[in-house]
Amino acid sequence: MEKCKRYSLFLIGLFISSFGVSLITKADLGTSPISSIPYVMSLGYRFTLGQFTIVLSLFLIMLQMIILKKRFKKEDLLQIPVSVLFGYFIDFTMLLIQNFQPEAYIVKLAALLAGCLVLGFGVYIEVLANVVMLPGESFVRAVSSTWNTDFGMTKVCFDAAMTVFAGAMSFVLFHNLHGVREGTIVAALAVGIIAKFFGRILDFVEPKLFNV
Repeated sequence: MEKCKRYSLFLIGLFISSFGVSLITKADLGTSPISSIPYVMSLGYRFTLGQFTIVLSLFLIMLQMIILKKRFKKEDLLQIPVSVLFGYFIDFTMLLIQNFQPEAYIVKLAALLAGCLVLGFGVYIEVLANVVMLPGESFVRAVSSTWNTDFGMTKVCFDAAMTVFAGAMSFVLFHNLHGVREGTIVAALAVGIIAKFFGRILDFVEPKLFNV
C-alpha cells in the first residue's frame, strides 16, 4: 500500500516537473540545463522536446550501465519507463500552453520564475516519494559514487557541461545561440534552492503520508 502511494506521488511530481520545464521553455529565455540539449535539437529537427528528452535520458541510462557495470541494479531500469513518461508529459504540457507566447521581457521573466517554482516543487515531490530518480540525477550519482566526487559539485559540472554542449550545438545548427540564455543560468541556480525550501517548510508532510 505504501509503495503504491509512493509511486502515485512520484507520478504527480513527474507531471508537475514536466509542466515546470514547459513553462520555463515557453518563457523563451533559455530552458533548464538538463533540457537544453533536447530543446536545441527540437528547434533544428522535426522531433519534439519530449521525444529528444527521452533519447537523452536513454543515453544517460546507457552511460550509467557502462560506469556502474555490476553495480547497476535491476531497479535502476525503472528509469526507462519513467523517462518515456516524462518525455510525453513534457509534450503534453507544452501542448496545454501552446498559445502562451510572452513578448514583453517582464512577462517572460515572470514565466521563467513561475516555471522554476513549479519545477522546484515537482522535484520536491519526486524526492519525497523516494522511489526512483530521473536519469540526469542518477547519472550524476553514478559518477560521484564511482570516482568519489561530491554530488553537489558533480551536479554543477554536469549542468554546466549540458549547457555548454547545447550552446555549441546551437552554433553548429543555426550559427547563432538559441535555447541557451540567462534563463538557463537562473533555472540552474534556482530550482535546487526552491526544492530544498519546499523540503524545509513541508517537512511535516512525510510523517503524515508514510510510516517514517
